[in-house]
Amino acid sequence: MTRGTTGGRPAVPARSPGPAAGHAAGHAVVVGGGLAGVTAALQLADADMRVTLLEGRPRLGGLAFSFRRGELTVDNGQHVYLRCCTAYRWFLDRVEGAGLAPLQSRLDVPVLDVGRPAGPRLGRLRRTALPVPLHLAASLATYPHLSLAERASVGRAALALKKLDPADPALDGVDFATWLGRHGQSPRTIEALWDLVGVATLNATAPDASLGLAAMVFKTGLLSEPGAADIGWAHVPLGDLHDTLARKALDSAGVRTGLRTRVSSISRSVSGGWSVGTAAGERIEADAVVLAVPQRETHALLPEGVIDDPGRLLDIGTAPILNVHVVYDRKVLRRPFFAALGSPVQWVFDRTESSGLGGGGQYLAVSQSAARGEIDAPVAELRARYLSELERLLPAARGAGVRDFFVTRERTATFAPTPGVGRLRPGARTHAPGLYLAGAWTATGWPATMEGAVRSGITAAGAALRELGRVHEHPLQEAV
Repeated sequence: MTRGTTGGRPAVPARSPGPAAGHAAGHAVVVGGGLAGVTAALQLADADMRVTLLEGRPRLGGLAFSFRRGELTVDNGQHVYLRCCTAYRWFLDRVEGAGLAPLQSRLDVPVLDVGRPAGPRLGRLRRTALPVPLHLAASLATYPHLSLAERASVGRAALALKKLDPADPALDGVDFATWLGRHGQSPRTIEALWDLVGVATLNATAPDASLGLAAMVFKTGLLSEPGAADIGWAHVPLGDLHDTLARKALDSAGVRTGLRTRVSSISRSVSGGWSVGTAAGERIEADAVVLAVPQRETHALLPEGVIDDPGRLLDIGTAPILNVHVVYDRKVLRRPFFAALGSPVQWVFDRTESSGLGGGGQYLAVSQSAARGEIDAPVAELRARYLSELERLLPAARGAGVRDFFVTRERTATFAPTPGVGRLRPGARTHAPGLYLAGAWTATGWPATMEGAVRSGITAAGAALRELGRVHEHPLQEAV
């Protein structure tokens, strides 16, 4: 497979397409080419709609993309998914990319604690094939980063968590740390277990995370079925999946894709449908519009009166993610990834093969979620901090040469999952027939993940098709 994301591929002109062979009348415009928009476009096209997808960037994939840096193909940030992410797994199947982003056969997370006075110690979080909750019992019983009493307290908290309903609005107003404290979780337990998982999935520490969203993550990922938390990640650049293969699937489905096409307005047309205006001055007529862009851009494009209190979209905060990229002149890490305790470093992934690095070196990506305190730090400061930390975590790095060091920053990587955010997130339907919202920030029930983005696209497309009287075959077995 050719590496790289856009590779000189020409943009399709942003104009309303004529009737496509094999497609019934009815035209939908999807605004935004991230995972939510691509999903909505595929679902609408699969239901025999004519579809135009408009994206302002020169590529698809939203914030899960790749770029070139010298000989490397670099992901802007490390993205993973879990076996319970059924919508994203459907997406991978739909674009014929599942084999390029495989899952672990069983959950296995190495956790290295370098903060112990006695010296570094490696532990593991892994599951067995036993039923829930016994699938994690052996791992928890031997987890060396917690005391015996703390391990016992985790089991009691997990049983209490299992009884919660993440959809209960009362949970949205409570922070996860308060709930954990009420259920006997020590600061060390929160750091070494709950935040180890929660920061990576929620992009927030427990005090800044809604209990409703945290309960959703832990109940679904750890307490639903034994294999739910098995981890998957792309073994190729994300651009190969979310741009190259996604574009191929869209083309095959008959979707017309306009890249470098910024939408400037959405309004009612004289015929009673919708008129989508572009920055280039073109107008595209549509029977249905799916607006699949971030919340602030959505707020700017929404016609007046289509949702209650549109200002609430501006109250949905954002949270940053920082990624530190280091290319060594030799191999310094034997595992595909690990998590760290007692260090500023959170998660480290080996991206050597997927990036195309040659010459016997190794490329590590350090993924730092909830990075508000570091997102604007100078590269020199981050270099001094993270190279020394990697040497502390990885003895083999102490004598290794650094071929390259660089940083990628997503200042608005996700919506902030703060207590109360649930009441701000709108559903897919608006008050205006034919206009729908999608994006991980909408009311999916999930935090801001690739899974949430795909689910939102499925929901928005389904709402549009039902309103148009079209048959919609839901791609997931359970309700979204």
